[in-house]
Amino acid sequence: MAGGHASLPDMTTPSYDQAARLAATRRVVALVNDKGGVGKTTLAANIAGQAAAAGYQVLLIDLNRQGNLADDLGYRDRAGVDDQGAGLLGSLLMGTPLAPVVGVRPNLAVVPGGVRLTDLTPLMVSRIQTAGRAAFLALADALVPVAGRFDLIVVDSPPENVMLVDLVLGAARWVLMPTRSDRGGLVGMRLVAERFSLAREINPSLGLLGVVLFGTLAGARAIHGEVRADVVAAFGGNVDPMLQATIRHSERYAVEGRKLGRLAHELEVDAANQPAWWEALRNGDKPGRRLPKTVASVSSDFRQVTAEVLDALATQEQPA
Repeated sequence: MAGGHASLPDMTTPSYDQAARLAATRRVVALVNDKGGVGKTTLAANIAGQAAAAGYQVLLIDLNRQGNLADDLGYRDRAGVDDQGAGLLGSLLMGTPLAPVVGVRPNLAVVPGGVRLTDLTPLMVSRIQTAGRAAFLALADALVPVAGRFDLIVVDSPPENVMLVDLVLGAARWVLMPTRSDRGGLVGMRLVAERFSLAREINPSLGLLGVVLFGTLAGARAIHGEVRADVVAAFGGNVDPMLQATIRHSERYAVEGRKLGRLAHELEVDAANQPAWWEALRNGDKPGRRLPKTVASVSSDFRQVTAEVLDALATQEQPA
C-alpha cells in the first residue's frame, strides 16, 4: 500500500491450473458467431430457460455490452439484478469469483451484461501486452470457484469483437454456432472457426458442439440442404456439425418475446391460457394484443435444440 491506496492485484498471470479450469468448464456452452443478428442471444436465453424449466441448475452469462438478455428475460433496469455488466467487469478486473444473480427464473442464475462492459476491451488489450494470450483465461478463472453449483453454463458472446470472443473461447468447453441461411451468417461462422486453433493454444479442450440454423422457414428443405453443405465444407468436409433441429422464423415471437420479457415456452403457456377471442372482445381487450398459437411451434424448436445440446453433452461425457 502506498499513499493510503491499495494497489490493484496483478491479474496478468492465470490463477488456476489447467485441470481446475477443465473441471469447472466441462459444461460451459458458448454461443458464438462473428456476425450479429444470427440468433445468439435468443438461443442462449431459450436454451438456458428451457434447461432450467426442466430442473437443471443453469448459469447464463452475458458478455454483450447491449445486454439484450435483460430484455429476453425481463430484468432490464430491475434493481438488484441489472447492474449493466458492472459485476462481471469487476470480477475480470480484480480476479474475483463471479457473483451470479438468482431469482430471475427458478433454477436460473444470471451474470448480466451491459454498457459497463465497454471498458472490458481496453482492459484485455492491456492484459495481453503483459501476459500474452494467457490473459484470455480470465473468464475461466472467474468461473472456477462457482461452476460446481451448476449443471449447465451458457455464455452469450458479442459480435464483431475479437477480444471478447477470444475471452469466451478461453472459458468454453463447447461452442454452439447459430447461423442464418444468408452469406453473412456463414462468413461469421467461418471467421470463428479460424480462431479455434488460436483458442486451443490456451484452452486445448475447446470443441465444437454444433451449428444451428436460425430464423429459417420450416419447409425450406432445399435451402437447409445448401446451408448444411456450406457448413460441412467450412469445417473441412469430414464431419457434419449441423444439429437436426432448426429454429423457424417468427417475427411475432421476436417482437412479443422481448416486449414482454418472456421466453418461447413461457409464451406458449400464455397463449394456451388466454381466453377465446370472443371472450377477450367482450372483456374489452384489443385483438392485436393476443398471442398467436403458432408460438408453440417456435417453442418446440427451442425445446428440440435444447434436447440435442443436452444429449450431445451427455454423449461427450461418456467414457470412450
